[in-house]
Amino acid sequence: MSDGLFLGIDIGTSGSKGVLVRPDGVVVARAERPHTVSAPRPGWVEHDAEKIWWTEFADIARELVAAAHGAPLGGLAVSGIGPCLLPADAAGHPLRPAILYGVDTRATAEIVELDEEFGAEAILERAGSPLTTQAVGPKLRWLAWNEPDVAARTELLLMASSFLVHRLTGRYVLDHQSASQCVPMYDLRAHAWAADWCESIAPWLRLPDLAWPTEIVGAVTEAAAAATGLPVGLPVTAGTVDAWAEAAGVGVTAPGDAMVMYGTTMFLVQVLTEPRPHPGLWTTCGAFPGTYTVAAGMATSGAVTDWLRKLVGGDFSDLVEEAGRVPPGSRGLLMLPYFAGERTPLFDPDARGLIAGLTLGHGRAELYRAALESIAYGVRHNLAAMSEEGGPAHRLVAVGGGTRGGLWPQIVSDVTGLPQQLTAETVGACLGDARFAAAAAGVDTSSWNPLVDTVEPDQQRYDQYEPFYRHYRELYTATADISHFLAREQHRAHLSGPG
Repeated sequence: MSDGLFLGIDIGTSGSKGVLVRPDGVVVARAERPHTVSAPRPGWVEHDAEKIWWTEFADIARELVAAAHGAPLGGLAVSGIGPCLLPADAAGHPLRPAILYGVDTRATAEIVELDEEFGAEAILERAGSPLTTQAVGPKLRWLAWNEPDVAARTELLLMASSFLVHRLTGRYVLDHQSASQCVPMYDLRAHAWAADWCESIAPWLRLPDLAWPTEIVGAVTEAAAAATGLPVGLPVTAGTVDAWAEAAGVGVTAPGDAMVMYGTTMFLVQVLTEPRPHPGLWTTCGAFPGTYTVAAGMATSGAVTDWLRKLVGGDFSDLVEEAGRVPPGSRGLLMLPYFAGERTPLFDPDARGLIAGLTLGHGRAELYRAALESIAYGVRHNLAAMSEEGGPAHRLVAVGGGTRGGLWPQIVSDVTGLPQQLTAETVGACLGDARFAAAAAGVDTSSWNPLVDTVEPDQQRYDQYEPFYRHYRELYTATADISHFLAREQHRAHLSGPG
């Protein structure tokens, strides 16, 4: 068992974070670097892996090592946004910007193509998830058809976490959880690559070795130590996708546990004992051997509130205070939060945002509350689908920066009728990474990040929200054709999001 400090570093959609943690779970230092995505064309969302993933990782690592003041380090784990596609040459040098997870919707034609090639039902049964914009397989096929010169030079399939592991240790390895999101290239029940489908999609690709997120897969090399300040020989675990690291960081590890992650996008993960594929969700490997998860993700959440804040002016604290004085239902406003399409359970990249019921009497307070309520309706929609898959969650833990301030999680509990537990730390996936590193070193992490509060639903407000939720579900169906027409017009106008 190690007595050293443990490092966890996460590369998120809009920022990178790191923590330095004692073996008893106390965070002794933290560091953060903000960044933005690039959206060069409609439906494209990318990151520069060298500029964002590696440079920010190295900066955070140096800052945390300095904060250790010479104390020994016991291990490191990393996580990052995913599933992503970073094509790289044999040495691990990126050949183009990384194509991000389901918010990047460029590969829709390839989804149709692969569904026809392998069969949608066969994909769902073997891989555990349907083909959607979240999947890596269609993105690889897109690369082959649209950037054949890049595809021809691509030898390594990297994601944010595996890119960092490769750069730190020289090992070309991907964790099982991330690999299970490379639909349809991973056989969920066999815990192995689906070699025949991989050959059909990307015959030029050398597939990475597979490991579990808590497995030590290598050690920091001399070159990596010189670039980051980390000690040579520091053990490095495989790591995983940020949402699963965050779930582990708040103790969502037992069957029936579920996490709601309030971030730039909204993500939900529930632990299962066996795979139970659902056409509207993602079924994946869990972070630990022998576990599975069902996951759901909205394309936007904090991204919508940030867009609205910039549009109407003011800061978040003012908007939260003003929205808190508005009654449930936002005085007759109903919003669809599909500003970047929608992922689960609609899987509609051409869904669009909508605000219904606007009058000259509405102001920014009503708009901001309507945005929070719309995301809560989306959470309820996803929880209903997850209940069909693995049964209702026995325990819901809320995490992420959106839990601060109280109003947003309270609205979610009021809309869903479910309590949400809050933990002492909301620093994010990097704490889960540190927990992975500590577990790999033999440290008992069961007492890390204890629960400190519970958000209880209000029955009266739940009843008030009931008709709004019903109309929320109906509003998408009633306006989908119009949204799809407008999405086509936006593509013709080359309208893209911020970047």
